[in-house]
Amino acid sequence: MTFLCRVSFIFILGVVGITVGAGKTEAPVYKGAIIIDAATGLVLFEDNADSVSPPASITKLMTFLVVHDHIASGAITSQTPVGVSAASSKIGGTQVWLKQGESFPVEEMLYALMIQSANDCAHALALEVAGSADAFVGLMNARAKELGMTNTTFRSPHGLPPSNRRIADGDLTSPRDLALLSRYLIQHTNILDYSSIKERVFREGQTNGRIVMRNHNHLIDNVEGVDGLKTGYTSGAGFCLAATARRNGRRIVAVIMGSPSAKVRDLKMAELLQRGFAALPPADSPLTVAPMPANPATNPSGLKPINAAPAEISPVIKFKIPAR
Repeated sequence: MTFLCRVSFIFILGVVGITVGAGKTEAPVYKGAIIIDAATGLVLFEDNADSVSPPASITKLMTFLVVHDHIASGAITSQTPVGVSAASSKIGGTQVWLKQGESFPVEEMLYALMIQSANDCAHALALEVAGSADAFVGLMNARAKELGMTNTTFRSPHGLPPSNRRIADGDLTSPRDLALLSRYLIQHTNILDYSSIKERVFREGQTNGRIVMRNHNHLIDNVEGVDGLKTGYTSGAGFCLAATARRNGRRIVAVIMGSPSAKVRDLKMAELLQRGFAALPPADSPLTVAPMPANPATNPSGLKPINAAPAEISPVIKFKIPAR
């Protein structure tokens, strides 16, 4: 086990709770979680992976995919200018404070989407691609259906809660569905070129409105091999993270939804990544050759996915994590 320098090991017992003393256990550290092998889709660990809850800004992974689809089809290019409407400038939440009448290339908007988690850029991209947010959401849901995301309904391009704050009326998905989406993005798009960037300037060269964007994924440069994908938080969703890491030529994807804090989420994710790599079949195993359905009920080979790593391997990495 090797990790980057600025880390130290601690051990946390339990998958859904953190033991803090004899007979004392804190609240569950997530609502649901899953780890898969990015190459094959093999499930390495799952716990309540089909629970449905808001993904918050992880919604932007699908926003990225729909925009990427339009670039790939030639409908737009990475340099297509995206104009800012009054509606986009007033979207709220985390943003780069777009102003009505501004214009930025699609590529710059995508960096802001993935690094800053900019809601205003998500809305502006939706208008550029589909003409309206509702039409764009239709494309998101169609894509989710194509990918087999059976527990997912998108209702926004950014993941902000609906105005009535009813969870049932907002974006909904599951850890398994987000892992499926994350795997597809890794295999078929250049999303890691955006999600791996720790810091980037928005409005570079401008004197007014220049913003240094800092990636909300604090595992980048703190946990070995992590180069994506997306964090999310709202009061209804809790703290969520779809993460991926590559070590020794192997890549895994892990998703946590509904953690009570960013620190708890990130520490648990560091642990799950370690468990995932420990649970990977040997490189010469038949399980590493052909893709395997994540759901054993649809697995024609009859082989069952690995449900957990060896119990004795559960290190977590301790490092300083900002409150948000």
